[in-house]
Amino acid sequence: MEEPAQKNDNPDEKSLEAQRKSQYSRLFRRFILLTIVCSLVPLLLVGWGIYMNYTRFANSRMINSFQTQVAHHRSIIELFLEERSSKLQLIANTHSLDHLVKVSNLNYIFEMINQEYQSITDLGIIDERGNHLAYIGPYDLMDKNYSQALWFKEVMAKGIYISDMFMGFRKEPHFIIAVTSPGGKKWILRATIDTEAFRSLVENVRIGKTGEVYLVNQQGIFQTSPRFHGKIMTKAPFPVEPIHEGIKVRILKGITDDRNQNLPRQVVSQTWLKEPRWMLVVKQDFSEAFTDVNHANYATLIFLHLSALTILIVSILITRYMITIIKKRDIETDELNNQLMQAGKLAAIGELSAGVAHEINNPLAIVLTERQILLDMMDQKTYHDLDFKKQILDSMSQINVQIQRCKRITQNLLRFARRTKPIIETVNLNAFIEEVTELMEREARTSGIKFFLDLDENLPPLLSDPSQLQQVFLNMITNSIDAHEGKPYGSIQICTRSDEQNGGIQVELTDTGSGIPPENLSKIFDPFFTIKPVGKGTGLGLSICYSIIKRLGGNITVKSEVGIGTKFTLFFPYKPPPDLLENIPGNDEDIEAYFQLKEEELK
Repeated sequence: MEEPAQKNDNPDEKSLEAQRKSQYSRLFRRFILLTIVCSLVPLLLVGWGIYMNYTRFANSRMINSFQTQVAHHRSIIELFLEERSSKLQLIANTHSLDHLVKVSNLNYIFEMINQEYQSITDLGIIDERGNHLAYIGPYDLMDKNYSQALWFKEVMAKGIYISDMFMGFRKEPHFIIAVTSPGGKKWILRATIDTEAFRSLVENVRIGKTGEVYLVNQQGIFQTSPRFHGKIMTKAPFPVEPIHEGIKVRILKGITDDRNQNLPRQVVSQTWLKEPRWMLVVKQDFSEAFTDVNHANYATLIFLHLSALTILIVSILITRYMITIIKKRDIETDELNNQLMQAGKLAAIGELSAGVAHEINNPLAIVLTERQILLDMMDQKTYHDLDFKKQILDSMSQINVQIQRCKRITQNLLRFARRTKPIIETVNLNAFIEEVTELMEREARTSGIKFFLDLDENLPPLLSDPSQLQQVFLNMITNSIDAHEGKPYGSIQICTRSDEQNGGIQVELTDTGSGIPPENLSKIFDPFFTIKPVGKGTGLGLSICYSIIKRLGGNITVKSEVGIGTKFTLFFPYKPPPDLLENIPGNDEDIEAYFQLKEEELK
């Protein structure tokens, strides 16, 4: 079926439509804003809280991990140095100088110390003047005097001393552990720690791809070689903090290496050994140390953004769907209001029409009776003036014509006012239309109008009221013929088609008349509205057709263009509405059997 074309494109309707569009837009924005406030804001706040708490927790765990690694490694280094120092002290306390100065005895002790772990390079006995009394090792040091060496002065003052890395007579980095004999004449037992063994103990600890472990003294000199940047006995590129207890973790940024190249931000964990006062440093690039934390944070942020985007998209779709439903409900409400207004208007006009028709019929009956009395009296008398008699008869004839016209008007009014119940029968709509066009063909031919029928041969039978259908098609065809007034010729085309989608038959009635102005399209079905000249129509024809079609469960729409013609589209359902089935006695099975019987009779 075609869409109704009864809208009036007046400024008021355009303004109302624009106002409604604005209201729908505001409503859409409010729904989205409420969704954001009630859904997205709490989601983002909770997500941000989780993100911040997890970040703090993960950072705390990472720092604790660094502290644990530093504490463990410090224990290993301190245990290594303490074990060697204790062995030297034990030897000095339990062996006499005479025993140790014998090379065989000193060599035996050297081998026993290195039996488990090759950690001492050489071993020597030095007197209080700094001269060697005995020496076991790969270097020629018997003629060397150490009285001016820093370590010599320190061990003589403290009794035990672990030196920093120094070059000494060997011209290579090394450090020594020295102890003095107890009581009496002092002498020194001195051991050189194997540099490579000690460095492997410190440097071979692997922490990821960028981690490194090294020792640095109070002056900032590397005591072991860092893994990536710097060398043993070179200056560290960062300031060394004062000696402190415990383990400290800090973030270094903006530092350079030994080649003056900028280094990435780094996490540094540091602690001081008890003896010697070396600082143990565990370092790793910040990005690698917190890669798991950052990965989890990125995943959380992505999840939050995807959740927010999903909520926003779903909200937009749901809001659009709700606005569409609201629009449909508004349109249905407007249609219902129009139908109620139309029904109320038709009911009021119907009551008024019935009253007016009855009131007019009574005077017309009296006028008709008085006219007949006058005619009878004229037949009883003889008139000498024949012209006068002829004028009176002409006047009486004109009175009769006007009375008949008034009767037709009152009959239309009564027909509009009366709501007679339809009598449902099986109708062959094609044959029915052919009968109506044959009836109207003579009147159409006198106006130069031809009928063209395009009827669907496979059209199913229709269950409707034949008498009311006849009234509809007679009125519609009569209006189409009248629409050609002033034109020498024209045509009326009637087309029938089956509308299976809507369960009915569609009839198109197209004429080549003068057309209907756009501003009148919404009024042509109103009672007493007509665009015909005065005296040519009452304005009830299309209103009656509209009421009948609606009662039969159908619909009527119109499209027109001034000077080209008009097309009416009528739709009739195969079966009438349930309330019209009251005219058929019996239950539902009887009604269905009645319909089948009528269809078979028609076939």
